Amino acid sequence: MNWTLEVVVVPVSDIDRAKEFYADKLGFHVDHDIAPGGDVRIVQLTPPGSGCSIVLGRGAVPHMVPGSLKGLQLVVPDITRAHAELVERGVDVSDVQKLGENPAPTPHPLDNVGFVFFADPDGNEWGVQQISSRP
Repeated sequence: MNWTLEVVVVPVSDIDRAKEFYADKLGFHVDHDIAPGGDVRIVQLTPPGSGCSIVLGRGAVPHMVPGSLKGLQLVVPDITRAHAELVERGVDVSDVQKLGENPAPTPHPLDNVGFVFFADPDGNEWGVQQISSRP
């Protein structure tokens, strides 16, 4: 049986500000933004090419302290290009960092060990790792 991770709840203090960051600055696709009634609102966004989405919301999602999510990780085939795109979109992103040595001979020395890091407006922290080939 396959078990897939499909949704991660990201705790934010301002849904509209977070939606703008993830959609406009990171380029995530807005899957839906619904307010079914009362004080419930759910915004689901998906990174380009991902099978897993994030959810921002109130009322129908678990309460978590805004900014408390750390260690979320995206994977891209070219970390240098991803870094340039994030900078162009206005994201405050770290320089490309090489964390260790590439453990296997692959076409690119940053495979598996090339990273950049950023945080959303609430302080939720993300990493982006380069993996352009898998064994």
